Amino acid sequence: MKTSHKIIYQDSQDLKQIPSNSVDLVVTSPPYPMIDMWDEMYCTQNPEIGNALEYGDGMLAFSLMHEILDAVWNEVFRVLKTGRFACINIGDATRTLNNNFKLYPNHARILTHLLDIGFSVLPDILWRKHTNAPNKFMGSGMLPAGAYVTLEHEYILIVRKGQKRVFSTDIEKENRRGSALFWEERNIWYSDVWMDVKGTGQKLANVNSRLRSGAYPFELPYRLINMYAVKGDVILDPFLGTGTTTAAAMTSARNSIGIEIDERFQSTINSVIWGILQFSNNYIHDRVDNHFEFVKNRIQNSKPLKYMNKYYNFPVMTSQEKDILLNTLKNVEVLEDNSVEVIYSLEPDTYDIDQIFIPITDKKLESSKMPIGHDIFAV
Repeated sequence: MKTSHKIIYQDSQDLKQIPSNSVDLVVTSPPYPMIDMWDEMYCTQNPEIGNALEYGDGMLAFSLMHEILDAVWNEVFRVLKTGRFACINIGDATRTLNNNFKLYPNHARILTHLLDIGFSVLPDILWRKHTNAPNKFMGSGMLPAGAYVTLEHEYILIVRKGQKRVFSTDIEKENRRGSALFWEERNIWYSDVWMDVKGTGQKLANVNSRLRSGAYPFELPYRLINMYAVKGDVILDPFLGTGTTTAAAMTSARNSIGIEIDERFQSTINSVIWGILQFSNNYIHDRVDNHFEFVKNRIQNSKPLKYMNKYYNFPVMTSQEKDILLNTLKNVEVLEDNSVEVIYSLEPDTYDIDQIFIPITDKKLESSKMPIGHDIFAV
């Protein structure tokens, strides 16, 4: 089993090298309009934005910045297959121009355009980014009518092109089952508020690049890829940045295409690729270990797990989890023209279940209604 990953350094407003209806999922986080760290990038593409900011016309600058993003969303709609999703991480912006402090609703502006071009909008996710900074409260402090609520969340917009995806062949259905989530993961990942995903450091080591990257943490694209795509699907990120989406696709056994306008990110992306094998395998092992912990806690509370996973031979909550196989990486080969090929194991790694379970009596087993799979076991 292998996947391929292509990184292209260019503007995402024209993706003519990507065929129409060829991508299974888009996961991305664009440069946020009206956040000053992105001003130079936007002004380079349209100098009128710089003029608008200079004259303090925030709404004109906001509109012109989103016109640049609109062209990218048009391409996203074109390249996506019917029934496939786009997940867009975006935050609103606050800014003072001409002594007027106001919010610029990036998420609402993007959603409006996505609706206009034909996407179906689905329930979104609020990513709550906690901060304890003493200056997080804006305005006049304790005095009424002059203070502003904190802005500590971002949005993950979720849209679909066309009707619901259909898995019709036996091979497609088998692959879908093998790509399933653990029950306890589903309960967290499909929540509409993510409070457990911490932000990531954004300072760049490359002095020739801008000071901050705006990168999201690995867990964010990893979850979305596993939620909305199956193994072997093609994942597109039209604003690749430091390469986090590519890393998440590699770890998830999905193919990927990453588009990045700033070639100064190349060394950062390459360093991610060079370290991906060990990082991914550790991450996969942690995911299995987390399931072990869930099983232990479940049994300690005398709650049944009715099914067994056929690859790992450990208990799972539902029949849909019986075919889960998390493929570890065996080899990563960097090819010419910014392409990477990843080879995966088709066998599960060995886990010593006896280290987390202690044999119990038949009487205890009968009372807890636990299945006999690996051995008769409980905590």
